Amino acid sequence: MTGPAPSGASPTFIMPSFLAPVSAALRRLSIDTFTVLLLCTVALASVLPCGGQTAVVLGKVTTVAIGLLFFLHGAKLSREAIVSGFTHWRLHVLVLASTFVMFPLLGLALKPLAGNAVTPELYVGILFLCTLPSTVQSSIAFTSMARGNVAAAVCSASASNFIGIFVTPLLVSTLIVRGAAGGSSLDAVISIVEQLLLPFLAGQFLRPWIGHWVDRHKPMLKIVDQGSILLVVYTAFSESVNEGLWHKLSPGSLAGLVVINCVMLAIALALATWTSRRLGFKREDEITIVFCGSKKSLASGVPMAKVLFAPSALGMVILPIMLFHQIQLMVCAVLAQKWGREPRP
Repeated sequence: MTGPAPSGASPTFIMPSFLAPVSAALRRLSIDTFTVLLLCTVALASVLPCGGQTAVVLGKVTTVAIGLLFFLHGAKLSREAIVSGFTHWRLHVLVLASTFVMFPLLGLALKPLAGNAVTPELYVGILFLCTLPSTVQSSIAFTSMARGNVAAAVCSASASNFIGIFVTPLLVSTLIVRGAAGGSSLDAVISIVEQLLLPFLAGQFLRPWIGHWVDRHKPMLKIVDQGSILLVVYTAFSESVNEGLWHKLSPGSLAGLVVINCVMLAIALALATWTSRRLGFKREDEITIVFCGSKKSLASGVPMAKVLFAPSALGMVILPIMLFHQIQLMVCAVLAQKWGREPRP
């Protein structure tokens, strides 16, 4: 019989036996805590959407939270990592072309399939997804797990997010029908600069003084990152629910959206792999190109959507991003583990 825990030891949590299969299934599907929180946030907004003065106050709080989010992104980003990777220009050009050229063309090419599978509002969200920059944290993490070129991944993913501040609103204005996004492309860029770029640059400017503190408190700052996204998701879905989101979205459209996201990710992974091999990249560089060039950023996409789109349209716009985010994590986790185990000379 097991005795009491030693004095001062942390108590061990014993999971009930009936929950063990559920926990194992979640681990196999790579469903993390943040994904569960996203689903709970959507459910909360569906049952208890905010409105009136509460929505106004939350909207202002969300704007401040987004500014803080990008300030911390700037403070966390090492300038040395950016400079060290810029010499690998062929790799970075291919990643950026995949992110900002191949994906938008793919979104347009899938319009016939999307027209039969999803609503026009969801197709706007799909096109917006195609204009977004790559992820940073997960691209680097998967590249490292698969034994790819981590330094190049840091540079490519960071450059993608910085360039996306300017390119994404221009692509939105070009690809998405007029009226879906608010104002002209110039207005959109100005809004992005004011709400996202200036806080980012402020974080970069202050990094010599606060960088060490930021690096030591990354787990705490991760809560700020994720909390900001959850707040935007809640306010966005609340507005959309008040506008009748779930009356407009049928189970068939939701299933069609999942299929289209899977098709886009499969094509992106295949094209990134084929192109990098045709151009003669080393295996480590190929891995970096595949992970950085096939992913889309939820952390950047949700705040950008809030700036670029009317509040009533936000729910439909960010839903494709949320689904694609989880699909890409599950697929890339499997690929990273497989490639990490492969023999290398």
